[in-house]
Amino acid sequence: QVQLVESGGGSVQAGGSLRLSCAASGYPYGSIRCMGWFRQAPGKEREAVAAISTGDRSTYYVDSVKGRFTISHDRTKNTLYLQMISLKPEDTAMYYCATRASCWAGRWSQSTYEYWGQGTQVTVSS
Repeated sequence: QVQLVESGGGSVQAGGSLRLSCAASGYPYGSIRCMGWFRQAPGKEREAVAAISTGDRSTYYVDSVKGRFTISHDRTKNTLYLQMISLKPEDTAMYYCATRASCWAGRWSQSTYEYWGQGTQVTVSS
């Protein structure tokens, strides 16, 4: 059973930073996966944020977070990270990690992600 557990959320002021973590378990160590971060703000649809291929470490970002967010993956810990700097109030949302087999095509298509975590809340005040 694949499990994803997020942590690291919290409340910060605009301009601050946070690092989110997503501990993954239940699939073979060293498996190549696409792992992504998504977020959902109150009253809005869930949207993609970033993704990484755990094989070649290719990274992908949506325009709104480029230059501010960095996605990474630690193979030894099987843990996904999202380093967020220069946070803005519009970054306030519940952040979810998810995984699917490959980042190759349709990486922002949420329905193609097989497993999801429960989310961690990020609140940015102005």
